[in-house]
Amino acid sequence: MTHPVTVTHSVDGDGIGWITFDDPASRANVFNPATQAALRAAVEALAAQPVRAVVVTSAKEKIFIAGADLKWLGRLEDAAAARAASRAGQELFALLDNFKVPVVCAIHGACAGGGFELALACHWRVASDAPATVIGLPEVGIGLIPGWGGCARLPRLIGAAAAVEHILKAQLVPAAEALRAGLIDEVASAAELRERAKAAALKLAAGGKPARATGAPAGAAFFAAQRKSALTRLRGQPAPLAVLDAIEQGATLPLAAALDLEAALFGDIAAGEVAQNMVHVFFLKDAVKKITVDAWFPKSEGAPAAAPAPFRKIGVVGAGVMGSGIAQWCAARGYEVVLRDVKPELLERGLGVIKALFDEAAKRGKLSPAAAAQGWARVKGTTELAPFADCDLVVEAIVERVADKQRLFAELTQVVRPDCVLASNTSALPIEELAATATFPGRTIGIHFFNPVSRMPLVELVLSPHTTRDTAERVLAFAKQLGKTPVICRSSPGFLVTRALFFYLNEACLLWEQGVPAAALDAAMRDWGWPMGPMRLIDEVGVDVTDFIYGEMAHYFPARFRAATVCRRMLAAGLKGRKNGASSGFYTYAGGKEAPNPALQALAPAAMKAMDARAIQDHLNGVMIAETQRVLDEGVLKSADDADFALLMGAGFPAFRGGLMRYARRTGRSA
Repeated sequence: MTHPVTVTHSVDGDGIGWITFDDPASRANVFNPATQAALRAAVEALAAQPVRAVVVTSAKEKIFIAGADLKWLGRLEDAAAARAASRAGQELFALLDNFKVPVVCAIHGACAGGGFELALACHWRVASDAPATVIGLPEVGIGLIPGWGGCARLPRLIGAAAAVEHILKAQLVPAAEALRAGLIDEVASAAELRERAKAAALKLAAGGKPARATGAPAGAAFFAAQRKSALTRLRGQPAPLAVLDAIEQGATLPLAAALDLEAALFGDIAAGEVAQNMVHVFFLKDAVKKITVDAWFPKSEGAPAAAPAPFRKIGVVGAGVMGSGIAQWCAARGYEVVLRDVKPELLERGLGVIKALFDEAAKRGKLSPAAAAQGWARVKGTTELAPFADCDLVVEAIVERVADKQRLFAELTQVVRPDCVLASNTSALPIEELAATATFPGRTIGIHFFNPVSRMPLVELVLSPHTTRDTAERVLAFAKQLGKTPVICRSSPGFLVTRALFFYLNEACLLWEQGVPAAALDAAMRDWGWPMGPMRLIDEVGVDVTDFIYGEMAHYFPARFRAATVCRRMLAAGLKGRKNGASSGFYTYAGGKEAPNPALQALAPAAMKAMDARAIQDHLNGVMIAETQRVLDEGVLKSADDADFALLMGAGFPAFRGGLMRYARRTGRSA
C-alpha cells in the first residue's frame, strides 16, 4: 500500500534546510509509522547535504502537529509494544537533537503532545501569535504520559517543578504564555514566522547551538506533596504518578537513561485499562463534533438540503438560575436576547445574575472587558410577551409544572412568528405533554441545559414525536454554535441524564433510610471516582429539586420507582441544601467548611447500618447501569456510546472508567 508523502524536505539558496509536515489526506498532521518514516527520510536526506541549519515547519493553517495518532496507539498489543513505540519516537527525535547543525522549530497552529516533544528536541523554538497556535503536553488528560522525550527534556529546559505543573495540567497554552513559561524562545506574527525562523537559523548557523542552563531540580518534599495532591484530585489515574516518577527519578540520570525510564513507564501506562478508557472517551468527544440528526429522521431524497436557517434572536422565559444562565451564554456568543419574567423584582434579579456572570467572565479572562460589555448590551429584559414577536427561538425555563408550561406555550403561539422554534429547558417532563397546546408542534423541542450553564458543556436535544427534521437541524446547529456538546434523545420522562442520575440518587437515599450514613455513601462513591458523593450532590442540586424529580419519576415509573421520603422530611425541617443561599442539607457549609449536619439525626433511622464501600459502589452503580440499559432498550438513545457520553458530560461519570456502559460491559453487567 502506498502512503501519501506527509513530510517533505528542501534546501534554499542560503543553505537552510526545510522540513515541512503536510499530510495531504488530512486537515491535521499526526505521528504514525508512516509519518515517522517520512520524517526520518527527510532528516537523513538533509544530513547528507551541506546545510547550514534546518527549520522544521508545517503547511497546515491551524495545526502544526497534533501529536500521535491515537488510533495507531490504541492498536499496540501490550506494554512491550507501547514501550517499543516510545523508544522509536525518542530515537527519531534524537536525530534532530544530535543533528550536525542547529535545528529551529517554526510553530504555527496546535503543537500538542508528540508535536511539542519534536519541538523540544530542536535547538530553538519560534511560534506564531495566531489564536490557533497553542502549545503543550496534554497526554495526562487522556490517561497517558509524554513518551517521546517530554518527561525527560521539559524539566531540563524549565525546571522540574514547572515541568510537573505543566504536564499535570494537561493544557495547551497560547504562544505568549508559552514564551513566559520558557516552552518556546520567540513569538512572531504568522506572516513573519517563516522569515523569523530563518533569521534564527542563520544566527545559530553562525554562532552554534545555544547554550542553556539546566532547569532547576525539585526536592523530595515537592514530589511528595504532588503525589498527595494527585491521589486526591485525580484518584484512580496512574498517569500523574508515572509523570512524577519519570521527572523525579529522571532528574538524577543522564538524558539517555531518563529517556529509557520514560519509555518503560509509558509502556505500562499506555497498555493499561485507564489509558484505554480515557482514549475511548477522547473519541466519544471527538465524534460529537460530527453529530447529525440523520439517525432520527429518514434521509431526504434528491439534492442535499440547504443549511438550516440560523437563529439570530433568542427569547428566554424565566429569569431564575437556569433562565439567566441560558440568556447570558447566548448573549456572550453573539445572539440578541430578550429575557422575560412575570415579576419585575425577579426580572431585575435575573439581569443582575447575568451582569455578574459577564463581570466574572471578564475577571477570569474568559472574555475581554469589551466583549463582556458588548454581550451584556445584547440582553434586554421584559415582563411582557410582545418582545418575542421577532425571535427565532424561545426557550422556556419556568417552574417544572406541566400545566404552567402548557399555558405558556399556548400564549407564545399567539405572539411568535410561525417559523419560530419553541423549546423547553425541562429536565424531566416529556416534550409532547408540554407542547400539547402549541399550534405548530413540529417546531417544538427540548433543549435541556445543565446547571451551571456557563460550566456544563452538555445539552440534551429532546425530540418529541412531532419535532420536524428542520427544527432538529436548526437546534443542533445552534447548540454547536453555543460551544455546547449535544446528545440527541427521544422524548421520555427524565430523558437519560435526569432519569439515570435520580434513580441512583434515590437509591442512595433509600440506603440512608436503612441506616447507611451519608458520609459512608459519599466516601465510597468518591473513592470509586465520582467527583462528589450522592448525598453531597443532592445538597448541590437542591433538596427541593431532588424531591420534585423523585415525585416525577414515581409518577412515570410507578412499578419500579419507590421514592425515598428523606428529602420531603428535610424540606419540612428547613434543610434545603446549598440552593439559593441555603447552607444546610445532608451537610452544613458554614464558613465554607463542609461537615455532617447534626440536624439530620432527628430524621435518621434509630440504628445505623454498616455497609462496606465495595458493596455501596456495586449497588449504586448497578442501579444506574440497569436504568440506562432500560433507556437504551426503549430507544430513547441510539447507542450505548451516546449514553456514556451524556453521563460523562452531564453527570460527572469518571472518565478514567471509560463510560458507564463500557464499564458495565467490561464487568459483565451488560450485554
